[in-house]
Amino acid sequence: MNILIKSATIIDPKSEFHNTTQDILIENGIISNIGKNLKNPKKYTELTLNNLHISQGWFDSSVSFGEPGFEDRDTIENGLKTAAASGFTAVAMNANTFPVLDTSSDIAFVCSKAKNNAVTLLPIGALTKESKSEDLAELYDMKSAGAVAFYDYQKPIGNPNLLKIALQYAQNFKGLVCSFPQENKIAGLGVMNEHITSTSLGLKGNPNLAEELQVARDLFLLEYTDGKLHIPTISTAKSVALIREAKQKKLDVTCSVAIHNLYFKDEDIVDFNTNFKVLPPLRTQEDVDALREAVKDGTIDMVTSDHNPMDVEHKKIEFDHAAYGTIGLESAFGALQTLFTTKKTIDLLTKGKTRFGLENTIIQIGNKANLTLFNPDSKFNFSNSNIVSKSQNAIFENETLKGTVYGIISNNQKILN
Repeated sequence: MNILIKSATIIDPKSEFHNTTQDILIENGIISNIGKNLKNPKKYTELTLNNLHISQGWFDSSVSFGEPGFEDRDTIENGLKTAAASGFTAVAMNANTFPVLDTSSDIAFVCSKAKNNAVTLLPIGALTKESKSEDLAELYDMKSAGAVAFYDYQKPIGNPNLLKIALQYAQNFKGLVCSFPQENKIAGLGVMNEHITSTSLGLKGNPNLAEELQVARDLFLLEYTDGKLHIPTISTAKSVALIREAKQKKLDVTCSVAIHNLYFKDEDIVDFNTNFKVLPPLRTQEDVDALREAVKDGTIDMVTSDHNPMDVEHKKIEFDHAAYGTIGLESAFGALQTLFTTKKTIDLLTKGKTRFGLENTIIQIGNKANLTLFNPDSKFNFSNSNIVSKSQNAIFENETLKGTVYGIISNNQKILN
């Protein structure tokens, strides 16, 4: 793939060209030259776009597609198409499929489905067999087959000894263990945050305590085992405080937050819209403020769309019975841009790669082209026309977002919207 990109503002603090407007020449997928007013003697395709900005390719640490087993929600092929259209050059795919991805052959299957795609798919294997929290899955074999982490998606490990053993065992091959932060016995039948809004709507509440107890427990286990832990999608101020304290102790812990938990609060659930039924639930303004501050100071290591397509049969029903989840890849950039500066947004969308075994590809001559192309300044109303996913369960529908994705250049391929 050969292309000459004209007049692109480069956003990459690790690059000598950061915050400058340059032409970028890419030959056979490699950046061969960067400079002002580059010539094009070989007559490659020239790309000129309005207010074009370029950064390192974006990464999402938690997406779900459905395949195998739930292709009616989405397929791997269309999921990767959605990721590309949303500016992501790599995504880590959860194991919440049918069957659950808990063997090396499952991981190999997923990798084969994503082979030769512009978007790199990083499979996450289940931590326990069938994600039942009873017996450890084939962690080492899945790691050898390509799994980048181990996580029972949105299913907490009820048995603390099982998580302890997982943290100890995974150290032998530098495996990354993920533990969903919820104590189910405290969460009970709660379907939204336990607070004034849940009472006024007559919906059962899921208290902050359910998350914070689990986070505290997991951090104690981490300290005991001296292991390596990732806590996905935290949602409360106290969770932030607990993880900040653990990091001060130099424990090997990272965490993420879902973009919708940074953007919305529980008060936004006013008409029983099931697209707002997510896990962890939307919390209070106090929690949202603490999460945003933790993103700014680095306590929260990465953000995720927590993209989770659901078919209409699981969403167009009573709030109590609806499935958890929202699609989020398509709205991720625009939502973050309304909360943070462009520089911070790009930082958040490119952080977390090394934790999941990816290299950062700095924008410099001689490196592979792994790029996201975007316009940070345009505003638009997010609607069905912006959805690429097969499922339509978008929490950001009808929100005014900022920033347009033009496409990606990755794996010697170019995909433009």
